[in-house]
Amino acid sequence: MSRNDKGGITSHYYLIATVITIIGIAVVAKAAYIMTVKQDYWMEVANQKKFDSLIVMPNRGNILSDDGELMASSLPDYKMYMDFKVGGEWKDSLWNEKVDSICMGLHEIFPSKTAEEFKRDLEEGHQKMSQNWAIWPKRVDYNTFQRVKALPIFNLPKLRGGFHYEENSARRRPFGTLAYRTVGDMYGAKDSARFGLELSYDSILRGKEGITHKRKVMNQYLNFIDVPPTDGYDIETTINVQMQDIAEKAVEEELKLINGEVGVAIVMEVATGDVKAIVNLEKCGDGLYRERRNHAVADLLEPGSVFKTASMMVALDDGLVDTSRLVNTGNGQLTMYGAQMNDHNRASGGYGTITFSRALQVSSNIGISRIIDDLYKKEPEKYVDGLYRIGIATDLGVPITGAAAPVVRRPKRNSHGQFTNWSRTTLPWMSIGYESQIPPLSTLTFYNAIANNGKMMKPRFVKRVLSEGEVKTEYKPVVLKQQICKPSTLSKIQDILCKVVTQGTGKKAKSESFAVAGKTGTAQISKGRGGYKSGAVRYLVSFVGYFPADAPRYSCIVCLQKTGLPASGGTMSGWVFHNISEGIMAHNLNMDASSACDTINDRHPVVLNGNLESADYVLSRLGFDSRRQWTNPNSYAPFWGKAGWKSGQYMLQQTEQEAKGTVPNVVGMGARDAVYLLERQGLKTSVIGRGKVVLQSLAPGDKVTKGTLCTIKLQYQ
Repeated sequence: MSRNDKGGITSHYYLIATVITIIGIAVVAKAAYIMTVKQDYWMEVANQKKFDSLIVMPNRGNILSDDGELMASSLPDYKMYMDFKVGGEWKDSLWNEKVDSICMGLHEIFPSKTAEEFKRDLEEGHQKMSQNWAIWPKRVDYNTFQRVKALPIFNLPKLRGGFHYEENSARRRPFGTLAYRTVGDMYGAKDSARFGLELSYDSILRGKEGITHKRKVMNQYLNFIDVPPTDGYDIETTINVQMQDIAEKAVEEELKLINGEVGVAIVMEVATGDVKAIVNLEKCGDGLYRERRNHAVADLLEPGSVFKTASMMVALDDGLVDTSRLVNTGNGQLTMYGAQMNDHNRASGGYGTITFSRALQVSSNIGISRIIDDLYKKEPEKYVDGLYRIGIATDLGVPITGAAAPVVRRPKRNSHGQFTNWSRTTLPWMSIGYESQIPPLSTLTFYNAIANNGKMMKPRFVKRVLSEGEVKTEYKPVVLKQQICKPSTLSKIQDILCKVVTQGTGKKAKSESFAVAGKTGTAQISKGRGGYKSGAVRYLVSFVGYFPADAPRYSCIVCLQKTGLPASGGTMSGWVFHNISEGIMAHNLNMDASSACDTINDRHPVVLNGNLESADYVLSRLGFDSRRQWTNPNSYAPFWGKAGWKSGQYMLQQTEQEAKGTVPNVVGMGARDAVYLLERQGLKTSVIGRGKVVLQSLAPGDKVTKGTLCTIKLQYQ
């Protein structure tokens, strides 16, 4: 190689090295410039592409009944939108081709809106090229969401079809308003509890929030979990769904009959103190009864005659009197310290001279108050101490927000020995259920102790805390008092409470199938500063007791509030108690039903006409074979037809449906499918009876006039 060639190559190398060096210096300078002068700008750009420390909400725990049935659960619901900008011309042409099919499918899913209305609405969003056009104005459940998502275009990926959604967690109660005030509720748009067990156990049900951050990668935002959320635990309550349903129906029926304002019922398991049912119905402005306040644990009202049992127990336990002591009740009217004391039978001449035991059986105000006043008027502190000793004034400390403790006044004296908060009428009226405020739950807890041979149990609402079926915490039964009184006193009280039902004022609570014990109560409700005489008189009528009396399993209290006479705890509340106790005992009977089986004919479930897909799904889960005979080009629409049983399998055959705008034939269908088909055509429906449709008021095939009423009659065949 010549000297000139070497010099040329060297000069090229120097040139290239110089260029690279200059570029390197430029890159470093530019980087330094970005890191210093432009730092704030590029940090802002970076922040727009990332999202740090985003909260991830955990799944809220379930509230379960005593046998594991869901009483409150968090389930997803969805708000659905359409983005008309994505997909370009290809999506627009596909939209024009499929819009009619989409709208018809939406009408099938949401019959209250016609396909034409859906088309007008969606086309408006299409013209505006909206990126978040609501397909349906309300949130929908998972099953409905899946049906919508299966429609044409909606079933495409988001960036091609434009269908997108918001997923939310909604609190659902499968049994509706059953035990509503006790189970509790959540604020609709907030993850915060309002009342009931939802609020009391919120920290357990809520779980712990997680933390995530997002980064934009290849035009998509990806989630990166920093701290995973911890789902809330489930709580298993003591509420029994069947008992709750029995109690609610019994209370509501009586409230309607007597035009009552408030109805309370509580059922407690004697041995454990478990609250099996708790009812808090209140008459609303529209005349319907709903649960708006937990009266059972929060109401501080004078209990009336159900308190007389506590007065007698104190006197007997102090050894100052026996049940055979005689007392003169006269003609049912007596002036005590200037105030009028009346018995409920004064119009018929009163009870005259009766025993202490009989005074409680017939709920004589005069009989009880005269004996208690005679025994304790010089030392009322001893009487009140006795009330606290037997547990009627115990603060139960129940885990329900708003629960109130009993208010039983203690006598106070000044330095001269004179009472400062006590009058001569206080003791007589306190002894028969006035001058004190006792929540219904406290009264029931006291009577439950009587049924439990003197052992007072704390009311229990929650048995255990669970995580995926595993027990995390168990709340065992708590004994508040081992013995509320002497065994001899308890035996006498139990005997008298049985006679209240068989021979006294509680005969309406009696059952022909098992023994019942309890006590009636009727009290006027004071209206605050207006006292008892401000306008129409309101009454609290009650019955509290237990069953079966010879081997107690359950205790129960019923309290009804109403305005005006008649008002009777024995007649009104006693009858509700009767219906509740009969229903519970019937539900708890274990009967062998094998003798009722038909061993001659094939045993298979009856399948009604209607939605064949639903029928096929259920039959397959039950293990039955079915032969499906249907074809339908609209895969998202249900298959309608009839079902039959032949040669050991079901025949599911699609039938031709009436044209749009005509009355469908729903004979042979169940109520659900029949109402769906009729209302889909724009008709209103009225359902009479139960079973399957045997008659419809509008003939199949007739032209539909929107809004016309079609009455369908159902019966079992």
